[in-house]
Amino acid sequence: MKIGVTMPQGCDREYLGVEPRRAWDRTVEIARETEALGFESLWVYDHFQVDPPPQEAPIFEPFVELSALAMATSRIRVGHLVLAAAYRNAGLTAKMISTLDVISNGRAELGIGAGWKEDEWLAYGYGFPGAPERLAILADHLEIITRMLAPGRATWDGRHARVMDAIHEPKGLQQPRLPIVVGGNGPNVTWRLAARFADELNLDALMPEEVERALPVIRQRCEEVGRDPTTLRVSVHVWGRPSTSAGPERRARLREYADLGLSRTILQGFGAIGDPHLIESIAEDCDALGLLARPVQA
Repeated sequence: MKIGVTMPQGCDREYLGVEPRRAWDRTVEIARETEALGFESLWVYDHFQVDPPPQEAPIFEPFVELSALAMATSRIRVGHLVLAAAYRNAGLTAKMISTLDVISNGRAELGIGAGWKEDEWLAYGYGFPGAPERLAILADHLEIITRMLAPGRATWDGRHARVMDAIHEPKGLQQPRLPIVVGGNGPNVTWRLAARFADELNLDALMPEEVERALPVIRQRCEEVGRDPTTLRVSVHVWGRPSTSAGPERRARLREYADLGLSRTILQGFGAIGDPHLIESIAEDCDALGLLARPVQA
């Protein structure tokens, strides 16, 4: 099992009251430290405002942030956890992620989902359609993005998104394509979309016993579309206390996830800006379980 960590971005109030340039310098510092410690991947969220009630706090846009962090690192993989599909035109998302894959020298992963944070949808003028429509938007976007990452031109005329004979170059460096990660806990729609389109399904905040119950359903969703279930990787995003509590509690939970056969666990890699030691403590626990790419550096 590989270990990824989320980067500070501002949406969890970690940069509340912090001068923007200081916040950015700290973000780059943590990204470089994350790579040096041997983590497999770093991830950013797709949010524009802190959790309600909204407050005036710096939050960095994820594509721009990841592009800059890719330039500040050399080995670690970079991805979104996860993009809200409706925030961007589907063809533009394909163009942006492919460009990021070139900038990062083949380290980009596209995490994408339906989105959920109503306050920022409304504040930024997107409206807030119900879950069925947001999932339908996600489906159209996956249709388009997978076509645009494939050889040749792309055409899709969907209800919520369309492209017509679209030329898309570059398509990225990874072969046969850069990885697509669908995020969400919905067994009826989201997991079916993952089975159809994704390389990986990311489950959000599920405990090991919940993941264990989910895995047979995920396998069934793959079989329903004629896919070998072993070809869909499954990962989990862990945040809050299960992620930040160091020592035996975190190690035991990581061991449980690994025993379930998950491909990756993504932990919250930041606390308040005044807490510089969280990433080191995560590295110590992961290294004790043999989950880092290289030994923790002194």
